[in-house]
Amino acid sequence: MNRTGADAYMTVNSPRTSAPRQIAPASRGRLRARISAVVVAAILAVAPATSAASAATPSPSPTSPTGTTTFTLSPVSNGVVRPGDTLSVALTLQNDTVAEASAAHVTLSLGDAAFADRAALAAWLATQTPTVELPMIGSTDLPPVPAQSEETRGIQVAADSPALVGRAPGVYPLVASYPGPTGTVFSTSALIVPDDAAPQVGIGVVVPITAGPLTGGLLTAAELSELTAPDGSLTAQLNAVTGTDAILAVDPAILASIRVLGTSAPTSASAWLEHYEALTNTRFALQFGDADVAVQLQAGQSRPQQPTSLQAYMTASNFPPSTATPTASPDASPTPTPTPSATGPAYPSLAELLDVDATRTAMYWPATGTTTPEVVDDLGGLVSEDVSSLTLIPSTATTRGATGATVSARSIGDEAGLLVYDADISAALHKASLLGTAVRGASLTAATAYLAFAVEETDGRPLLVTLDRGTDRSPVSLGTSLRAATQAPGVVPVGLNALVDATPHAVEVADAAPNDTRVAAASALFEDETAIADFATVLDDSALLTGPERASILQLLGDGWLGAAAETDPTSWPTAIADHRAATTQTLAAVGILPPSTIQLISAGADLPVWVRNELPYPINVVLYSSPDDLRLEVQPQVEVQVAPSSNTKVEVPVQARVGNGEVTVALQLRSRTFEPIGDPQYADVNVRADWENIGLIAMSIIVGGLLTIGVVRTILRRRRGSADAPEADIDEETSDAAAPAENDAPDAATDAEVPDAVTDDGETPDPDDGPGDTTPADSR
Repeated sequence: MNRTGADAYMTVNSPRTSAPRQIAPASRGRLRARISAVVVAAILAVAPATSAASAATPSPSPTSPTGTTTFTLSPVSNGVVRPGDTLSVALTLQNDTVAEASAAHVTLSLGDAAFADRAALAAWLATQTPTVELPMIGSTDLPPVPAQSEETRGIQVAADSPALVGRAPGVYPLVASYPGPTGTVFSTSALIVPDDAAPQVGIGVVVPITAGPLTGGLLTAAELSELTAPDGSLTAQLNAVTGTDAILAVDPAILASIRVLGTSAPTSASAWLEHYEALTNTRFALQFGDADVAVQLQAGQSRPQQPTSLQAYMTASNFPPSTATPTASPDASPTPTPTPSATGPAYPSLAELLDVDATRTAMYWPATGTTTPEVVDDLGGLVSEDVSSLTLIPSTATTRGATGATVSARSIGDEAGLLVYDADISAALHKASLLGTAVRGASLTAATAYLAFAVEETDGRPLLVTLDRGTDRSPVSLGTSLRAATQAPGVVPVGLNALVDATPHAVEVADAAPNDTRVAAASALFEDETAIADFATVLDDSALLTGPERASILQLLGDGWLGAAAETDPTSWPTAIADHRAATTQTLAAVGILPPSTIQLISAGADLPVWVRNELPYPINVVLYSSPDDLRLEVQPQVEVQVAPSSNTKVEVPVQARVGNGEVTVALQLRSRTFEPIGDPQYADVNVRADWENIGLIAMSIIVGGLLTIGVVRTILRRRRGSADAPEADIDEETSDAAAPAENDAPDAATDAEVPDAVTDDGETPDPDDGPGDTTPADSR
């Protein structure tokens, strides 16, 4: 285990090689000795090259002006040394300062007496400065280490060394040290001599398949492409568990994120999903988004929440229509083969989207450190598909495990079904899974040492360990940590069913305090969700808003926001919560009434114009309620309104003025069809001047009547003037007519007197009234 001296702290890991389980103990001893020699030789061979490379390409300067040096002791083969094996260790000095670290002479010491119990082991690994001087069994020299680089050296202790020969099975203290500028620097670890004759104990290892902290309800196509790429985090997780007996704890949001994309899912994501579905590991589903079940219950929820709908994430074009071919009746006459008919997009159901092919349902895994007796009791009373629940808790959450004692996997606490995982072993394995090769061996050795005691103390009942949540873990680190548990001495890997079917052991859940900050944040999120549910009634399908809201809340309560993420950036989670709540407020304000302007009503009846805005990407259906504060104005109380996505719509509200004038305020409020108020109310000021219409009509009547009167008078006067001029005109006309005949008659008379009647050749006299050529016989007259 790593220790910090006056100027050093170190965590070192070393390459580990595990012998196949089918090799006999004697053969395994010889094989381990050869492997150890090869590993140490490799370390010694590459160490100078590593130093040179580091010196040639230094890392960025540390933020601290001085930095630290870290010294780590990492036993090869996770500290396991059987009789006839060579003890090999790696010693690494990492120099993160801006100055060169001096050369050091390192000594390796091993205790003669084994630890009495786990508590003694824990105290040894936790000590900063060992007070007991142990016999030295080897030494080596570390060269000067340049700034921002590291050096590794190895020590080997031969199998026939007196320090190793004849050692009884047990766990022994191991320490490496060197004199530093301000005091001796130590790094403690352990040596494990296994008892291969002891009965083996079953061990289950839970490996979570998670995507880390997220704010959106589902992973995007771009995020999936990155996570499922050959070097992606999700790819590393699957590669690490492939071919192992690991129990998978799967976040269903990952699978749903791929499935909702249908035919548009990235090729790498589809391949990852096929890889997952082909695995034979036993498994169970985590909460959606790996949401913390404890904080949900502490925030007042009756049970851990689940997604309500993921329809908003699916696009019809990505789900080709299914076809159905009618089945002909056996008695029907032969007919041509019918053509399949389209039935619309073949959307998967919510259950299909979230399916992880679980070995067992009703499994709950609260985040490490969040378990309380109340949470365990609440979860213990839940039933899913007629299956009673089981809750995973760390051994330190029980009164027995809190003292460092071993707790078997299958337990029961006050009638609540439990699966208890060993906290010490799990913490060491988790740490190792996050580290690179050079700093992994110390943690793996610590896990193996704790496991040696657990095997002795479990009374043959199976054990459970976890690798806990973590992202950006390489498949090598994750796989090596997994194998360190399943291939450790004295254990045999088992699946989930073997743990569940074991006889439960009664335990008492230890008291713990909830995280008030997380509980308050969760309570606020669920209150906001209620507001969104009320608001979403403006849509034909409320799930288009409520579905993503629930999914996002569960992601924000994900366990990925705890642990390393919180330590790296303590403000990231509060910021994500604040951003989400701000977005929720914006959504709730997306529908409303635009502020109306003052309206002048000068007629008895008119339409009051009101604009309704909709900033949602979906059409809405609302009802506009109008209420005047004065009886001078009668308003139609409600008008149904349909507004297209991302648009404004003008609504005409009929109004009718009554007797009297004055100012009237009309209150305007939108409500959904379920009577939920939508947006803030608005108020329209209306100046009622209904009498102006009558006044205007009278004025117009007067004007029109005046004009008509003037026209009539003018017409009469004109006619009178015409009548006065008429007699003179008549007299002149009559005089003219009388004089004309007198003048004409004289010539006519003279002519008649002077000219005799003409006689025709036939003796007839023509009639003057006849026309030319008209003759009448004389005797006929």
